[in-house]
Amino acid sequence: MSRMQLAEVAPEIYKAWYAAEQAIRRGPLDSTVRELVKIRVSQMNGCLFCIDMHTTDARMAGETEQRIYYLNAWRESVKFTEAERAALAYAEAVTSLGEHGVSDEIWAEVEKNFEEGARAGLVAVTAMINLWNRIGVPLRMQPAAAAES
Repeated sequence: MSRMQLAEVAPEIYKAWYAAEQAIRRGPLDSTVRELVKIRVSQMNGCLFCIDMHTTDARMAGETEQRIYYLNAWRESVKFTEAERAALAYAEAVTSLGEHGVSDEIWAEVEKNFEEGARAGLVAVTAMINLWNRIGVPLRMQPAAAAES
């Protein structure tokens, strides 16, 4: 059971975050890349609620089960495009945010594969899903089906 219903307790803050999420969705970043980033970051952060939500969203948008299964080992798979690989490498670097942040090599691949608006979308979606994960994990948010079981 969730520790808190944040949308009810702090509706103004939650609405602002949701508005940011909607702006990201309207942006030029490809929806497949957007959902792959959300899933991969959520896997890294262990956010069950977000993994459930974004694997469902990805399937509804036409993503294959196999690519979703392979996402945790995307570097070893030939199923991901060069642009998707660049986005996933960037998202992982941001999520783990080591001592030196995102390397010039990773950023160069992002620049090579995405135009400026899509790059901004990638930066935004990666930051936003990390924010949602940092809400979902400590509040122990559960997907609807899991909460009912």
